[in-house]
Amino acid sequence: MGVGRFVYTPILPLMHAQAGLTTGAGARLATANYVGYLVGALAGTFLPRLVRSRAALRGALAALVASLAAMPLTHSTAVWLLLRLGAGVFSALIFVIAASSLLSRLREHPAHLPGWAFGGVGTGIALSGLLVLALRSAGDWRTAWWAAAALAAVLGAGAWGLRPEAVTRTLSVGSAAVGPESVGLAPEESASEGTDAGPEAPASGGRADRADAGRARAAGPDAGHPAEAGTSRWFAALFVSYTLEGVGYIIAGTFLVAAVEKNSPGWIGSGAWVLVGLAAVPSAALWTGLGRRRSRPTLLSAALLVQAVGVALPALSGTVVAALVSATLFGATFIGVSTLVLSIGTHLRFPRAVGLLTAGYSVGQVLGPLVAAPLLHHGYRRALVLAAVTVLAAALAALALRVRFPHRVPVPDGAVHRPAPDAGVVSPAEGFPGS
Repeated sequence: MGVGRFVYTPILPLMHAQAGLTTGAGARLATANYVGYLVGALAGTFLPRLVRSRAALRGALAALVASLAAMPLTHSTAVWLLLRLGAGVFSALIFVIAASSLLSRLREHPAHLPGWAFGGVGTGIALSGLLVLALRSAGDWRTAWWAAAALAAVLGAGAWGLRPEAVTRTLSVGSAAVGPESVGLAPEESASEGTDAGPEAPASGGRADRADAGRARAAGPDAGHPAEAGTSRWFAALFVSYTLEGVGYIIAGTFLVAAVEKNSPGWIGSGAWVLVGLAAVPSAALWTGLGRRRSRPTLLSAALLVQAVGVALPALSGTVVAALVSATLFGATFIGVSTLVLSIGTHLRFPRAVGLLTAGYSVGQVLGPLVAAPLLHHGYRRALVLAAVTVLAAALAALALRVRFPHRVPVPDGAVHRPAPDAGVVSPAEGFPGS
C-alpha cells in the first residue's frame, strides 16, 4: 500500500517534464486517489465481510499492481484519473484488511509491535523514493510506473498468504483501520477507560478522583455521556485541528518532491522522499511510547508545530539541507499526529469519535490539492506556504485542548477510571498519507 498510494509523489515531476502533465491535472490525479482511498476505507467499514475475506485481499493486491502497470499505457488524463481512483480504493482495502488481521493477531503481544508493523507504510514510501531515484538516469516516467508495479507485485507476493481475521471493533480511517488498541488504548482500557494520563493528571485515589466520582453520581445516570460530561468543546477543537491537518499535510505529501526539485539537483527530490519514508518507519512506535509518558494534547501541539516548520522549510530556502531537514520532520510527524488525535478522541468518549475524526481528516485530504491547485501556476512555494499555515492553524486548535483538558472522563456507571500503569499504546498509520 505504501508503494501503490505514494509512488505518485516522486513520479509526479517526471510526468510534468516528460508526459506533458499540467500542474492542475497533477492536483486532480492526487485528489482522485484520495477520494478512492476514502471510498475503500468506507467500504471496509460498512461491508465487514470484506475485512474477513482473503479473496478481497488478493483481489485488491492484484488490482493495485494492475493499476500501476496501466499508467504508462496511455496519455489520457481521464484514464489516469480512473486508475488513480482505483489505486486509492485498492490501497485502502489492503490496509483495512491487513490492519484488522494485525491488530487481532498481536492483541496479546507487546504494544509496540503493531506500531512497528504500521511502519510498513513508511517502508513503502522509502522504497518508492529509492526506485525513482535509481531510475532517473536509466529510464523515463513509463519505466518508473512499470518498476513500481513490479515492486508492488513482489511485496504483494509476500502478503499473499496473509489470513484476514475478524475483529470485534474495526473502524477504518483516512489512513488506517483501527480498533481500540490502535488508538492508544489497551484492550482492557477500551471497555472501561478513555483517559489521557499525563503529567497534569493527579494520582489515582486522591481527592480529585473522589470528587470527580461524586460529581458523576450526583449528576445522575446520564452524566457519563460525553456531551453531558462537557467533552464536546474539546472534541470540537480536536476535530478542527485534525481536519486542518488533513488539508495541510496532504498538500505537502503530494507536492514536496516536485517543490524540492524546482530548486535543487534532481536527485534531491527523490532522496527527500526516501527520508520521509525512513523517518516514518519508527514514528508510530515512538509517538505511542511518548503518549504513555506525556500529555497527549501537549504532544499533539508539538508534533503539529514541528510538521509546520518542516513543510515551510522548502518554501523559505532552496538549499539541500533545508530539503532534507524538511523531509525528516514531515516523515517523523504525520503518522504521530494521527496516533495522538485518535487516542485523544477515544479518551473523550465522544459518540463515534473515530469515525467523525476520520471523516474530517479524509475530507481535508480531498480538499487539499484542490485548494492548492490555483497556486501552482506560480510554482510550489505558495502551495507549501499555504500548507504550513494550515498545519500551524491545526497546532493552534490543538493548543486549545490543553485548557482545562479533562484527563479523567466519567463513564456511564459514574466511576472515574484511569489506565493501568502498563497500558499499551498502539498507533494507526495515517496516513499517511496517508496515509
